[in-house]
Formats: sequence, structure tokens, C-alpha cells
Amino acid sequence: MKQGASTIAILSSGGDAPGMNAAIRAAVRGGLGRGCRMLGVLRGYQGLIDDEVEELELRSVSDVIHRGGTMLYTARSDEFVTPAGQKKALDTLARHGADALIVVGGDGSFRGALDLARQGMQIVGIPGTIDNDIACSEYTIGYDTAVNTAIEMIDRLRDTAQSHERCSVIEVMGRHCGNIALSAGIATGATAILVPEIDFDYEKDVLERIAFTRSKGKRHFIVVASEGIFKQSGSRFSSSEEMSAAISQDSGIPARTTVLGHVQRGGSPTGRDRITASEMGYLAAELLATGRGNRILAVRAGRVCDLDVEEALSAVRHFDFELYRMSQELSL
Repeated sequence: MKQGASTIAILSSGGDAPGMNAAIRAAVRGGLGRGCRMLGVLRGYQGLIDDEVEELELRSVSDVIHRGGTMLYTARSDEFVTPAGQKKALDTLARHGADALIVVGGDGSFRGALDLARQGMQIVGIPGTIDNDIACSEYTIGYDTAVNTAIEMIDRLRDTAQSHERCSVIEVMGRHCGNIALSAGIATGATAILVPEIDFDYEKDVLERIAFTRSKGKRHFIVVASEGIFKQSGSRFSSSEEMSAAISQDSGIPARTTVLGHVQRGGSPTGRDRITASEMGYLAAELLATGRGNRILAVRAGRVCDLDVEEALSAVRHFDFELYRMSQELSL
């Protein structure tokens, strides 16, 4: 067995996700409990380049488990993708005596970690992204909170749609992944759910569904759309506002758009996100402290496990078409 790490750095990268703080807290306390020195890197990979590193103690992570966002902040870094930027990052880690790194983030963050692993740094990746789009894992930290936030907002909008007998078009996050739209749409009984994985036909998938449910006595309608559908090649609409205007004109039903935007990223994490993040943070520290680096954590068959980083990043994401088919039958 390889010698365990004595000093572990941790950073968050990419888009923030509720539960990241719970993961950081668990990793820090798990590492300290095994005798490791713990370092926090501010502002992701750019913070590594700029040497924004601070020591973390038990009380450094007090009262953060219930908070959204990330106490370590996050930032994009164009410089890090260059060999020169990666050398600066490794030099910073060496200067602080760090022999291992925990990265909390999404697929792009993990690929950055892989670049460092190939140059000798021991790494562990913790999947934190509201889109739930890490191919190797059934679940990512932040997804449950984001979906529940979307559900709450859609339920509120439904009250107004019902009162005014109108159609409410709700745009949710998901440039390349429709998981938030699918889950929130099923949970709110949406008339139509539009996701980037499936090319949609406006007449068939929106107008005809509205017309059919209207003929069965329904007087208000919910359309949940991932932001990515408006980027599809050949998309008739460039925005949800354009689609709402078309629905109003073509159906005679007043339609209004609400873009949920970054409200889905914020807020106190749900119990599921806090617990999953805590499991992952603790396991990440345990792996590195016992000499088992270059792993990506994942949820498989409902349990937290660890995978080889190369294997994990070679996985291909699959959209749940069966769940989508079910949603189509239930929403009429």
C-alpha cells in the first residue's frame, strides 16, 4: 500500500452546488481525525495558481453544513488549462507541503484534477453539480436541492397559471443535460417537458399536448424547458420568451415565461445532499490518508464508492429515456 498523504489540500471548482460546504466540512474533519494537515484553496484552480491557500482547523468548518454555495469560493481559470498554469498550481502545492488534493466539482474540474494526477499529484474527485451529469455516478451533490427548488417555484407559478387560466413556461438550468427539467416536470405534473437530449417538435410536443389536455377539461398548463433546448440545431425558438409568444398566438391561451436561473444553485441543501456530501467528503479524506489516491467518488446502486479516475472519466452519460416516456404518458 502506498504511504498515506500527510497534508491534503481541498478546493471547489466550476459551478457552485448546495452541499459543497458539507463535503468540505467532512473532508477537513475526516482528514484532521486521521492526523493529516488540511489546507483550503480559495477560488478553485485559479487560487492554486495565485497561491490563495489557508490552513483549515476543526472550527474553520463550523456552521457551514447548512449553507449553500462554497466557503472556499469558486472561479473559472483559463490559465490552468495551459502547461504553465498547471506547473504554477503544482508549485503552490509543493510550497505548502501538500501531497494530495481533493477537488469538489463537475466533469471539467475532474479533468483538471486528472492533469495534475498525471504529473504525480494524488487526487480524489467529489462530484458536485446541480445537473446530475457526471457519467460515472448515479447522483451528484446539489441535484436534489436544485430539483426541489425548481419544484417549489413551479408550484407557486401553477397557482397563478390556474387563477388566470394561462400557460406558464418555466425555463430551468441544463445546457446539455435535461435531468432537472425531467425530474421537476414529473413532480409538478407538467403538460410538456422539453430536454436537450431529445429534439422536440413544437406542434406535436407542445401545442398538441396543450390542445389535448384542454379538450379533457384542463384550463391551465405548465411547460418545463431546459435552457439547452434553445441551442439545438434547427430549433424554432432562440429563447423561452419566443416560445411563450408563439403559444399565445397559436393556441389563444395567454402564456408567460419565468426563467428560474441561478435561484436553482442557491439555498440551504436538502438532507439528501448534506448526507451524501458528508459521506463523500469523509471517504475522500480516508482514501488519501491511507494512500489510495487518483480516485473519483460516485454513487452506484445507491451506495457511495470510489473509482479509478481514468475509468470514471471514460464513462458515457445515458439519459433516462424510459423515465421520459413515462412522463409523457402521465402528463396528459
